[in-house]
Amino acid sequence: MRSRPSAAAALALAGLAVFTVWITWQAKALELRLHGHNPGAALTGKPAPEFALPALDGRSVSLAGFRGKNVVLSFWASWCGPCRMEAPVLRTFYQRTHNADAGYELLAISLDNTREAAQDAATELKLPFPVLLDSSGIVSHQYGVEGIPTLMVIDKAGIVRYSTVGFDMTMGIMLAQQLGIKDYKPVTETKE
Repeated sequence: MRSRPSAAAALALAGLAVFTVWITWQAKALELRLHGHNPGAALTGKPAPEFALPALDGRSVSLAGFRGKNVVLSFWASWCGPCRMEAPVLRTFYQRTHNADAGYELLAISLDNTREAAQDAATELKLPFPVLLDSSGIVSHQYGVEGIPTLMVIDKAGIVRYSTVGFDMTMGIMLAQQLGIKDYKPVTETKE
């Protein structure tokens, strides 16, 4: 008679399966980036599609409301592991560089199906920037988002200047360059 694996062995096997899926996804994302495949890149150099989405705080936020400022769009979801790794890096960057005179705004666009899932994750991750809800996927479709996290930078004139897919630990440096922030010094760890 065969014995069943212990709970610890089953948990370890499940963890290994999750890790395998994650590392395979990361490798594929890296391969696509190395070969220049970036669905959002089709918008680079073109006007950013206009949108208005509900924010978690109840107001409606439109891209047009930020004309004259650079805008960073971060497409994410509460269930996305790489998005949860990206969030603290974005939070730290925002806290260190954003103030009333900042020439940019960061908008996190959640692809969660429910407001509650997005709100719980935004609270848990302590996101200090506006979190918008695109549960219908209309805006993510307009922007050609095929994978998350996807990050885009829109300039003051409303032109998409940069787009990338996947989590990158050096994104703070890249964002500083894209936004013209000269005195940004990267940190080696993020604070909660």
